Amino acid sequence: MSILEKLISYPLSILHYFFFGLVLVIFWPIQWVSLKLGGYQGHKKSVDIMSFFLVGTLYVLGTRVSFRNKQNLPLGVPLIFASNHQSMHDIPALGFFLRKYHPKFVSKIELGRGIPSISFNLRHGGSVLIDRKDAKQSLGALMKFGKYLEDNNRSAIIFPEGTRSRDGVPKRFSENGLKMMIKKAPSSYVVPITINNSWRIVRFGNFPLGVFDHLTFDVHEPIKSDSMPFEELFLKVEKSVKDAVVVN
Repeated sequence: MSILEKLISYPLSILHYFFFGLVLVIFWPIQWVSLKLGGYQGHKKSVDIMSFFLVGTLYVLGTRVSFRNKQNLPLGVPLIFASNHQSMHDIPALGFFLRKYHPKFVSKIELGRGIPSISFNLRHGGSVLIDRKDAKQSLGALMKFGKYLEDNNRSAIIFPEGTRSRDGVPKRFSENGLKMMIKKAPSSYVVPITINNSWRIVRFGNFPLGVFDHLTFDVHEPIKSDSMPFEELFLKVEKSVKDAVVVN
């Protein structure tokens, strides 16, 4: 980043956080009302709109967002989107661009409390909260979540790395979460997604944020979950995601 860009990044970061926080505060009561009056569908629409505005706050930083999906994803079946993970900015974008498929997140339990709008959505929107320190709780929650996907033809978003990559280089993928969801949602398809340049937004930490980046999402060919042994499927998903990662 040039000296000029770094100087610009300070006021733009402040503006970004102002609008990001404003969206979360505004949509907290909107989600509550939407859920009470409109049930699942009402709540989902409010989350879709919130996600649109959260993605929009990236443009304050001069960041462009491209979601590239040339795949003919099946409808009426559970979809499990498996992606690398680079920053918190991955989440609203995935939620918004995949809204057609009713995406739910596999999230750590700590995010279920204390964050306006986000915690409410995780608790009431169908996502699963797992305690990574409690294997029994995680296993039970993922089993229940997989059955929910199968019974309702919803989609899931999982980050098999477990934690974010701070420099864009993907970490080792863990198979446990994906394996359990496939076991309980045998009619599902696994859809690999590669995220690039999200890490650059937070390459200096949470402040100042990187500016004038190009955040991209590339959707790869879906794989029928029962079309091959799990070990083969898992390696194929990991390779599809990682081969498209560009580190610069």
